[in-house]
Amino acid sequence: MKNICLDLLFGVAVGDALGVPYEFSSREEMQANPAKDMVGYKVHNQAPGTWSDDSSLTFCLAEAMTSGYDLKKAAVNFIKWRDQNYWTARGTVFDIGITTTKSISELAKILIENREEDLKLLKCQAKEGDNGNGSLMRILPLIFEIKGKGLQQQFDIVWENSALTHKHIRAAFSCLIYLKFAENLWDGLNKTEAYMMVKKDIQNFWEEIGFADSERVHFKRIIEQDISKAEEKTIMSGGYVIESLEASFWTILNTNNYEEAVLKSINFGHDTDTTAAITGGLAGIYYSAESIPQYWKLSLARMEDIIDLAGRLNQKYFPE
Repeated sequence: MKNICLDLLFGVAVGDALGVPYEFSSREEMQANPAKDMVGYKVHNQAPGTWSDDSSLTFCLAEAMTSGYDLKKAAVNFIKWRDQNYWTARGTVFDIGITTTKSISELAKILIENREEDLKLLKCQAKEGDNGNGSLMRILPLIFEIKGKGLQQQFDIVWENSALTHKHIRAAFSCLIYLKFAENLWDGLNKTEAYMMVKKDIQNFWEEIGFADSERVHFKRIIEQDISKAEEKTIMSGGYVIESLEASFWTILNTNNYEEAVLKSINFGHDTDTTAAITGGLAGIYYSAESIPQYWKLSLARMEDIIDLAGRLNQKYFPE
C-alpha cells in the first residue's frame, strides 16, 4: 500500500544524501564529473548515505507533527537538533546555514523567556536577507497539516512555520507554491496539470490579497511564465529561495523518474544537497519511494528510524 509519508521522507533524504558530497561544486565541475550514484566523503568527508541539515530539519518538523502540530514543538525540535544533535544522520551537525543558526538562537531565547506567543509574530520582523532556502528545504511535511484547507489558511500556517527560520513573505510564498505543487501531485494530477493548477491558484490568491507587484516580480518565471520552458543555463542553484524553487520545478517538469530528477538537480552544482532534497521531495511524492533505487535507500543513515517516523506520521494523519 502506498505510504505518502514514506514517499516524502525518503524522497527528501535520498536526494539530500546524494547531494552532500558535491556541495559548493561549480556547475562546470559537475559537468566535467557528474553525479551518477550514491557516494561519500568529498566535501564534508561523510560516509555514503549521510544526509544534512535539510533532512534533519524536515525530520524535526515531521516528528513535531506526530503528536499534533504546533509551532512550539517544531521550534523545540530545531533547537534540540542544533544543540543536542537531535535527528542528525550520524550524531553531529556538520552543515548549518547562517540565517538558520541565528534564528534558532532567537527561538531559544523566546522559549527560555516563556514568550511562546511571540513565535507567531516572527513573520513581522522580516528582512530582505531572510530569503535563503532554509525553510523551503524542510517544509514538505507541513503538507499533511494544510491539505484540504483554504489558501488563506494554508498560507497563514506556512508563513508562521517558515518564519521560525526564514521570516520574509517571499520565502513563505515559495514554501506555499512548493506545497501546492506537492499537494496536486499527491492528488494524482500529472506533473504538467499540477503545475498549471499551481499557477492559476496562486495568481488568483494574489489578486484576492493584493500581493505587491514588488514581490510578484520575483515569481514571474515560475508563476506568470512557464518555468519548464526556461533554458537550462538560466536555472540557478544557489542558496536563494527563488533559485531553489525554480530549480526544483524545472527539474521535475523536465525529467521522467526519481533517479533522473535528483541527479539532474545535483549536477546544477552549488547548493547540491538542498536542491536535491527539495527536488527529491516532489519526486518521491510523484514517483513513490518504491521507485527510488534500492541501494540508495539501503545506504541511508538511520533508514529504520526514517521508516519508523514515516509510520508514526502516517498513523497520526491517516489512522485506520
